[in-house]
Amino acid sequence: MDKQKIMIIDGNSILNRAFYGVELLSTSDGLHTNAIYGFLNIMYKYIEEENPQYICVAFDLKAPTFRHRQYEGYKAKRKGMPDELSEQVPYMKEVLDAMRIKRLELEGFEADDILGSVSLCAEQRGLEVVIVTGDRDSLQLAGKTTRIKIPRTKAGNTETEEYDYDRIVEEYGIKPHQFIDVKGLMGDSSDNIPGVPGIGEKTALKLIKEYGNLENLYKNIDEITQKRVKENLMTYKEQAFLSRDLSRIERNMPSLCEFEEFKYQEYDSEKLFSIFERLEFNSFIDKFALRSSVALDEIDVNIKRVENIGELKSIKTKILMSGKLYFYYLIDREGKFSKKLSSLAFSSGDEEVWYVDFAKSINEKEFFLEYKDVFEDENVKKYSHDVKNFIVYLKQNDIVLKGLAFDTMIAAYILDPSRESYIISDLAREYINLRISSIEEMAGKGKKAVLYKDMPAEEVADVIGRYPHVMTKLKEKFEKLLEENNQKELYYDIELTLISVLADMEYHGFKVNTEELLNFSKELQSKIDSVKTRIFDLAGEKFNINSPKQLGVILFEKLELPIIKKTKTGYSTAAEVLEELKDRHEIIKEILEYRQLVKLNSTYVEGLLGVINENTGKIHSSFNQTVTVTGRISSTEPNLQNIPIKLEMGRKIRKVFVPSDENYILLDADYSQIELRVLAHITNDENMIEAFLNNEDIHTSTASKVFGVSKSEVTPLLRSRAKAVNFGIVYGIGDFSLSKDLGITKKEAGNYIEEYLEKYPKVREYMTNIKKEAREKGFVTTLFNRRRYIPEIKSNNFNIRSFGERVALNTPIQGSAADIIKIAMVNVYKELSKRNLKSKLILQVHDELILEVHKEEINQVKKIVEESMKNAASLKVPLEIDINLGKNWYETK
Repeated sequence: MDKQKIMIIDGNSILNRAFYGVELLSTSDGLHTNAIYGFLNIMYKYIEEENPQYICVAFDLKAPTFRHRQYEGYKAKRKGMPDELSEQVPYMKEVLDAMRIKRLELEGFEADDILGSVSLCAEQRGLEVVIVTGDRDSLQLAGKTTRIKIPRTKAGNTETEEYDYDRIVEEYGIKPHQFIDVKGLMGDSSDNIPGVPGIGEKTALKLIKEYGNLENLYKNIDEITQKRVKENLMTYKEQAFLSRDLSRIERNMPSLCEFEEFKYQEYDSEKLFSIFERLEFNSFIDKFALRSSVALDEIDVNIKRVENIGELKSIKTKILMSGKLYFYYLIDREGKFSKKLSSLAFSSGDEEVWYVDFAKSINEKEFFLEYKDVFEDENVKKYSHDVKNFIVYLKQNDIVLKGLAFDTMIAAYILDPSRESYIISDLAREYINLRISSIEEMAGKGKKAVLYKDMPAEEVADVIGRYPHVMTKLKEKFEKLLEENNQKELYYDIELTLISVLADMEYHGFKVNTEELLNFSKELQSKIDSVKTRIFDLAGEKFNINSPKQLGVILFEKLELPIIKKTKTGYSTAAEVLEELKDRHEIIKEILEYRQLVKLNSTYVEGLLGVINENTGKIHSSFNQTVTVTGRISSTEPNLQNIPIKLEMGRKIRKVFVPSDENYILLDADYSQIELRVLAHITNDENMIEAFLNNEDIHTSTASKVFGVSKSEVTPLLRSRAKAVNFGIVYGIGDFSLSKDLGITKKEAGNYIEEYLEKYPKVREYMTNIKKEAREKGFVTTLFNRRRYIPEIKSNNFNIRSFGERVALNTPIQGSAADIIKIAMVNVYKELSKRNLKSKLILQVHDELILEVHKEEINQVKKIVEESMKNAASLKVPLEIDINLGKNWYETK
């Protein structure tokens, strides 16, 4: 029989690690939660790995400990806990109480002492012990049956250092209990334990390896040959023994040995559900199956499985009579470019839901043949969730969806663009208090994911069969909230219509000249080889440029460049470090270029080759409406919005993007300085408005005002600096960042910003007012009432609050620009469709639209695009665009 096991967790230490290792999270009302979230992920990772029978969590108390009485300076230099972390501690404890996990706190002692005493009791009872801590002081507790796990969490991912008795002996050359003697010599700056000056870890370990402990070391002090070390040891002998005492973990507290209290048991589901709802931990609510206060059968849905075409015909009559079609679909990705409709649940808006299983009962082609007229009937209003992919699928089956009236996913995005999840089960739980099963959870993720068609048919029917009815309730709730927020126009006129635009863009795709791409790949590889050769020549030897370790040795040891930053494994060779060094040695510029070229090759050459559809010869990107908090559209598989344009080789990759055939040409329409025009409108700044109304170059105009020269005296350098200030202001840039961008002093950058705000006073006024508004309301809006909630702006932490202020400044501008381009897209799409033109909108990249235009329609389409984009919004300044034509994307710029 396996030994029983106890897991003892250092609460403060792990909470602290989680706080700094997990991106800042907060609830909708501004309560920070990232430390709790990270703590739970770490704890359950180890619970699943270790399967303990006993578990407890130790916490420090604020009261002084016996160590403070021993030494007044103990932990004197340690800063207090950040407010964003301290506010989470009581909630963390509440979570543990609801989980029925024993919390241990003891006045006068630290969490380390609790770990030590509980672990010793457990060892004496024959239990296996696992200590989870972020504090290496606990290595002294390792034993033959006691292991120490030290998690390292970065960007939400946790890796573990694990120590047992043997590893410590092998790695450090001492036994665990000797760590306190090492600490006696080297001290611990984090706890303000003094140690012996001049003795670091390396020397301390060497001495304790040789002499075993402090007593024996001082007994043989005359053997120490290093004069300075010996003198310091003699001078600070008393301090060494004090430091050892301060480092020693107390292990003799028998009151902590009541192991029945530590049994790992069933949680209190009601309390846990309540606290998780308060923390808005939906993923944990699902993980712990803290489901419904409203049972599924109380939803009262009548799910009928459709077995034949005859039944479909009879249902079709009901749908046509009702004029409503609520539906939820499941599509399987069966291959790289192959998708298959697995099942469909639909209703006419009441509790009767029909379920079609295309894998096991109804033939898909027969279904579409029968229901094509329903999907294409404008008078039958369609309601769905994340409908875009279904629209694309219908197009592939020669069906055009008409009458789209509501998409619950897009409505949820408008109401809260910062949500992590828009799956229907989450929305149902949060908005209408219905706790329904998640089909996404049932299917699994990553390697564990299964195709919908391979899942138990009855279970799938039971889950998604409820979704159409849930949609009716969500629609009702969302319409009310959109009305309250004054967001109905944004939803219906922009976002809902945009779904069909994006679906059409995805379906049509963007043709890639594969031969040109392969030629470009060869050219790029040749360029990489040339740069690599130059790097080797400058270094005087060959080495692995991709190895930070080898590169660091070349730069900082061989070439003796100044060390900017060190990591745990050596010298940092990160991009920002190399940027600081680029004027110190010509090798740096070559390395930066090499990295850009290698990334270009792996991401945009090899990457593109992997996503060209073998059937169409095109790239069919996915355009996402619910990813960015600003309202911008993003694209994936591949991300065509991120193709680099600063590097000439990056720009050249656009040559591979071509029209579908020789009858077409590409048209690129780009808004000119749209964000600055929006800024002029929002701030109502007379100087800025005047510059745009007079069709002046805004950067030249700004340079003239800020630097006090006439427009004719503005040099390219001054214009470039003014441009950086113009766009920097839009993004809430500070003097430090601007100084980095321009390569000037912080003082100069501050003067530029101050001078800018003097010349554009309404911009300063806007900056003050919008931050005040964000603090009062908790959100800011665009010109079209898109909201972004900013809990960070109320933070007590300067850096977090500053981020919130930058978001408040930028969102109305960037978000309004995003809305304007969306309106333009909708207008272009409508006009092209209305006139039944062959030309198509195929891509949107930030402020530009790319169309594939039939050569016979060039003038007509240019006029449509120009009018649609210029009239997308009525601002105090004109919206100007640049239109260019080309045989490939490169030629249009």
